[in-house]
Amino acid sequence: MPVPKRRKPKSRTRSRKAQWRNSGSVPAYATCPQCHQTKLPHQACGNCGTYAGRQALPVE
Repeated sequence: MPVPKRRKPKSRTRSRKAQWRNSGSVPAYATCPQCHQTKLPHQACGNCGTYAGRQALPVE
């Protein structure tokens, strides 16, 4: 396994991580097909608790 010959400065590492962190803007939202509320894609709906046409979370 290759190992770096010299130690990398913190500023170089942090600037690289800052580029990666800022590359994605606001996360995309999808609408729930059951209740039509906004939700994150590939996640269960927080309002009605459905995912992929079935009840995934208990609704209170």
